[in-house]
Amino acid sequence: MKLYTSNVVADWLAVTPRRVRQLRDEGVLVEKASGLYDLQSSVVRYISYLRHGSGNTNLNDERAKLTRAKRKAADMENEVRRGNLHSTADIEKGLAALCLNMRGRFSSLPAKLSGELSQMGGNQAGIHDKLKTAIDETLEELSRFHVAFAVKGGDDEEEDE
Repeated sequence: MKLYTSNVVADWLAVTPRRVRQLRDEGVLVEKASGLYDLQSSVVRYISYLRHGSGNTNLNDERAKLTRAKRKAADMENEVRRGNLHSTADIEKGLAALCLNMRGRFSSLPAKLSGELSQMGGNQAGIHDKLKTAIDETLEELSRFHVAFAVKGGDDEEEDE
């Protein structure tokens, strides 16, 4: 078997002699003697190295990953069109409307109840019952999806079923 220098191997592999040494250090190429390589086995090992990627990457695997990602994106787009998937911005907008609606409804309770509660003459049980009933009614209204997410209070008079 004839052995060749790193310069000859570099010419055959179309790389620099420094890259040949790097490939040796990475374990891709094997020195048969100090600074000397078997040309045929070096070419075969280098082709195998290129075919399987630089140790971790395989071109076919990368293509498969890309295809899966494209398919996933298309599936998500279809779910958005069907209305089964919503953007973060839409969810944030809906939650902001929900919180503002809840805040408004609970903030209005003192104005609605103050006159009636002031006439109860300190009857704690009666005041408690009246407050509890008003809060429960407000929560019941807000439990209906279209009422809870209504930006304006106009939908709150509708009844479900």
